[in-house]
Amino acid sequence: MTQSLTEFQHAFVQGLYDPDASSLATLTEQPGFKVYRNTVMKGAVDALQANFPTVERLVGTEWFVAAAAIHARQSPPIDARLMHYGSEFARFLEGFEHAQQLPYLGNVARLDQLWTHCHTAAEEPGIDLQRIAGLAPAQLASLVLTPRAAAGWRWFAGQPVFTLWRHNREQRALPDPLDWRGEGALLVRSGGAVGWHPLEIGDCAFLDACAAATPLAEAAQLASDLQPSLDITELLTRLVNADVFAMTAPS
Repeated sequence: MTQSLTEFQHAFVQGLYDPDASSLATLTEQPGFKVYRNTVMKGAVDALQANFPTVERLVGTEWFVAAAAIHARQSPPIDARLMHYGSEFARFLEGFEHAQQLPYLGNVARLDQLWTHCHTAAEEPGIDLQRIAGLAPAQLASLVLTPRAAAGWRWFAGQPVFTLWRHNREQRALPDPLDWRGEGALLVRSGGAVGWHPLEIGDCAFLDACAAATPLAEAAQLASDLQPSLDITELLTRLVNADVFAMTAPS
């Protein structure tokens, strides 16, 4: 039976990542195809190493390369831009038998992935501070602060993921003892470089509300309800200084 071009292409790719399942055994057993397969696999593993450097530092290169090869066979790249490869890597690590003693590893991978997102996000103008300074109180309360595409954040309940990620990313020794509690992280590209900042749960709630186009006064109340000790003025100062926001017109 003659294969269509689409069927052949699917079998060819399957032969690269899972030769035992491919219908092109005559082709996949040829020495030249095996060399090509090894080259493709190395490219996928190299991309994962480049995209998840903090994970590699935590587990070591040998462990990482072995895990990355398994992941590449299960979830091969679907985008030629390999900088974006690994969208399922965090989930893979959470289910990976040999990572069960490292329950934070998937979340560390998510921060590595967030770094890539911020690094590659489109440029946007930042907030106009002079315009904010001239707003009347009612206008300020209804102001919608929109996070820039180059800003991202996550809250990690019950795990000091930001501390683990930050100290390994910066190649610094971890605190001893490590305070095992929930942490948030903010990553944002400003001036061409991605920086990172710790967040509390109220900070993350405020940013979530801003991302949902919630007016400033309401976003502040939501965050304060979750974390009564939150100083909204201090939080806004930190976020503005970190270049988190672009601004939409006040209502």
